[in-house]
Amino acid sequence: MRRVLACWRLLRIFVHIVNGVWVAAVRLPRLQPSQQNAQVQAWALAFLGHAGISLEIRGQPPVIGPVLLVANHISWLDIPVMHATRHCRFISKSDVKDWPLIGTLATAAGTLFIERKSQRDALRVVHLVRDALQDHQILAVFPEGTTGDGRVLLPFHANLLQAAVSAQAPAQPVGLRFVDIASGQASYAPSYIGDETLLGSIWRTLCAPPMVAVVHYGDAQQAEGRDRRAWSEQLRSTVDGLRQG
Repeated sequence: MRRVLACWRLLRIFVHIVNGVWVAAVRLPRLQPSQQNAQVQAWALAFLGHAGISLEIRGQPPVIGPVLLVANHISWLDIPVMHATRHCRFISKSDVKDWPLIGTLATAAGTLFIERKSQRDALRVVHLVRDALQDHQILAVFPEGTTGDGRVLLPFHANLLQAAVSAQAPAQPVGLRFVDIASGQASYAPSYIGDETLLGSIWRTLCAPPMVAVVHYGDAQQAEGRDRRAWSEQLRSTVDGLRQG
């Protein structure tokens, strides 16, 4: 029965993604930015529903920018989960832009793409993030730089925090985790690490028992004279607590 349910969920997700691409191409360009953001948030919430995942928000998501959301990264679901709580612009690896369908959706949602192996491109994106923060936008980063297994928080890369330091904008820590509804224990079904294929992770997630995505927002904080590395360590410690609490 789980495989049958997973196939049904997969079909609904595919149709939802195709419809999202149509909306991104036809409807979004005609809307005001606030309306576009609301559309993205509604689409992401519906996406989670199709995947059989409910949502629990703890703490207070940002109402207005500027703010840089700093979150742990455990799954291919992290972006729609965070979009479902509050629309924000993500910084993502440049490969995503070329993914069929997903790249179109990511671009429409305002994603900034970075070539991770290029130091020059990293500097370009830092400047773009700084400018966006100065324009009072809400952005989000995963400072681990890759997905972890959800058990141990990886070290944070501090480079993109320089944008918040330069813009004198706050950063807000966010802890993400998935919980099995029946047992109340952490679920690692959505994890996506190492040599695992994305399709394999998706299939395992869709076959899993019902789960809830918990998004725990901490308090926004300023650098207060700290450089990006010291601030990064403080944020990492806070995110580690939020993802477990």
